[in-house]
Order: sequence, then C-alpha cells, then structure tokens
Amino acid sequence: MDRIGDDMLFEEILSRLPSKVVSQFKCVCKQWCYELSTPKFALIHTRRLSKLLQKKLLSLDEHTIVVDDIVSGNLEVDTRKVINFPYDVQPSRLLIIASFNGLMLVCIRRTDANQLVLWNPTTRRFKLISDDYFSRYFGRHDDTGGMYFDENNDLKVLHINCFAGAVTARVYSRYNDSWRNLSFIKGCLLGSNFYSWSTGIYSGKTIYFTASNYWIPPGECNIVAFDVVSESFSILRFPERIQANPCQVHFITISNKLHGILVRYSDEQCSQSSTVGAAPKDEYNSRE
Repeated sequence: MDRIGDDMLFEEILSRLPSKVVSQFKCVCKQWCYELSTPKFALIHTRRLSKLLQKKLLSLDEHTIVVDDIVSGNLEVDTRKVINFPYDVQPSRLLIIASFNGLMLVCIRRTDANQLVLWNPTTRRFKLISDDYFSRYFGRHDDTGGMYFDENNDLKVLHINCFAGAVTARVYSRYNDSWRNLSFIKGCLLGSNFYSWSTGIYSGKTIYFTASNYWIPPGECNIVAFDVVSESFSILRFPERIQANPCQVHFITISNKLHGILVRYSDEQCSQSSTVGAAPKDEYNSRE
C-alpha cells in the first residue's frame, strides 16, 4: 500500500474532523502541531466546517454562557453545554460585538477600562486586541464592529466608535497586531447621539450596518456598507417598501444572501423578511 502524503493527510483527512479533535491531534508530535496550526490548514478546515448543516448558538445570561447545537435549522436542546469565558468575569459584563465563522468579537465592560477580545468558543483560543483607545466607555449604541479577511488572508477587525457627534473608524490587523484609522464618510451625521448602530453583518465582501434615528419622528434608517477590499464606507438606500420604525430592522444572512428582518408590533405581533442584497457571501473563513 502506498504511503499517504502529508498533503492528503492534513488537507483531505484531518481537515474534516471537528475542531476539538484537531486540537487533540496537535499533541501527536511537533510536526503535527505545526501542520495543524498553519493558516493554510485553518482556512481549509473552517471552510469545510462552514458547509456542515450543524451550527452552534451561543447565548449569554447573567451568570452562564450556553452553547446549543442547531441541526438543519432546529435547536437541539439536549446537546446544550455550559462553557467558560477565558477571563474571570461575569457573563453579564460581556457584550458580543460581532461573530464571523465561529470567531467572536467580545467586549469586556469594566469600571476602569474596557477590553476587546477575539475568542473562539470551540477551540477556547483567545487574544486581547484592545489598546489605550478603549479606555473610553464602550456603549451598546456608541460602538459596533465586524470582522473579515483581506486578500492576503489577514484577519481584520473593524471598530466603529460614535462619540461627541463624530464617527471614528479603526481597523485591527491580526498579522501586524496593531490598529490604524480609516476615513469615514465626510459630512454625515451618523455620529450623533440620536443614532443607534447595529452590529456588522458580513456578506459578499461587504460588512453592513443599520444606523437608525428613532428619537425624532417619523424615524430614519440608513444602511452603511463597508467594502472590505477598498476599506471604504458608503451609504445605501433603504428599501422603500419597508415602512416601520427603523430601530426594528436587523440584518442576517440566509443561504448566502443578506436579509433584513423587520418586526412590527401591533394588536397582533408579526414579522416580515426582505432580501436587501443578493451578493454571494465570500468564502473567507476564520483562522481560529
């Protein structure tokens, strides 16, 4: 029998295993630990996992962090697991800013200084990425963000802060382990305290946000798009057929398409889904 080559072993066989099993195989020898830790293997591995029907739902309450399996769209309650955050902090002090192919962007809200952490709940790996900029209070409606991979497969973290009427956009490079400023749209008023930003949703090499003004009737909702290739921002027109309080609109991706979920409250609560964009979702995946 011919010997199986390393490429076949790592890229075609081991890349199909669950993340927890892959982590265990890193203990076989130094070569396996190296091969299973390379960015190339991580990209192949996460691409395969992203195509599986089984997904995971992470939930936070005051004292616990719970992970449930979702199989073919159904929540499997019997598989529920309680996991721990890598830092000694109550889950009630955590704020999930964004998720991207199994990788979580989490803010730890502290009394002295807030911290921003990249966390993979499956592998338990994490990295603190906040700098002195985050000493300012991290508010739910004042800060948001998203994640993506650039053309060089460098994981980037986008952070948007609204303070004193101005929008500050920054991007973190995992490869360089540093932050840099980005140019935002000139003349826009989206940094005002009247606007509430959603979390970023990645689809088709673009991260989408909603920026809603629900204080001044009849309300206003904007779609802010961040092109991950050019690293530039633009404002898109909101679908005219959707007439509702803009703070009730949320973005999700379904079948690789961007959708807007609209919830109306009346005598009888109802919901409606609208396809906002049909661009295919990029196949970049997390390195974790």
